Amino acid sequence: MNIVSSPGRNPGSLFPTRSGLLRRKGKAVDRAALLFVGPYLLLFVSMKLAPIIFGVYVSFTDWSIVRAPKWVGLKNYLRVLDDPWVAQVWINTLKMALLVVPGTVIISMLFALYVNRKWRFSNMVRTFVFAPKAVAITVTSMIWVWILEKEKGILNILLSGLGLPKVGWLTSIDWVIPSIAVVTIWWGVGYYMVILLAGLQDIPRELIDSARLDGASDTQVFWNITLPMLRPALVLIITLEIIASLRIFGQVQLMTAGGPGGRSATIVSYIYSTGFQRFDLGYAAALSFLLFLTTIVFSWIRFKVYGDADY
Repeated sequence: MNIVSSPGRNPGSLFPTRSGLLRRKGKAVDRAALLFVGPYLLLFVSMKLAPIIFGVYVSFTDWSIVRAPKWVGLKNYLRVLDDPWVAQVWINTLKMALLVVPGTVIISMLFALYVNRKWRFSNMVRTFVFAPKAVAITVTSMIWVWILEKEKGILNILLSGLGLPKVGWLTSIDWVIPSIAVVTIWWGVGYYMVILLAGLQDIPRELIDSARLDGASDTQVFWNITLPMLRPALVLIITLEIIASLRIFGQVQLMTAGGPGGRSATIVSYIYSTGFQRFDLGYAAALSFLLFLTTIVFSWIRFKVYGDADY
């Protein structure tokens, strides 16, 4: 059959002619496609793009809601240099990220390997590990506040039963960030386990069987076949978790409200307190825009280090 000369087809095209095509700068635009994309574009512009543009504008103003914004130029950005709390909250955020990112990736990998091998109770493990992700962070945080409470928390009751001293997990300067990091890891591990499990199941079984026939041990198979084949999934997980760690807020606000003494406050919780408790919206918008730029920088570094990760 001659496709080019078939009725209803344009020469050199595999697609039939459409009366619904519009011509714009020499290119065909399908009206039906515009109808499908239109609602999304409307929501994107009104709910995403417009607030971002407005937020950038607010960052150059002095605004406290009750009065009209007053243009102050770069004043809010220069305030960052003199604000001692900015350095403190960034240090807290980076400390938490250094615990959460590697912890989440490593534990997710271990659970994915266990479930993928279909060992005993693997289905039960998969269900219980993923279950926390199905629960809102508000519920998760309240559960862990109950567990980690100093006097009547379950964990300290168990420690007392073993003859060990009680620990102020959420009130101690030394323990508050690790405690929130553990909660964050517990909440996110299941989601990333599913991503890694999908990657493991896409690895051709023939590669692993051939390596074992050549005498490769489980460790050699993991380092030379499994890990390289999981590179795209791992890069995705690391990128998502770095961005999520920079934006961590819910568990901090609900579990400690930034305490004790601001030692668990993150950049997003500081933005929240600046904008919605002190009503300094211009400065809060400036901090938000700097956080956005920081996220872009981390993403750019990831791209330069890993490239497109073979996607």
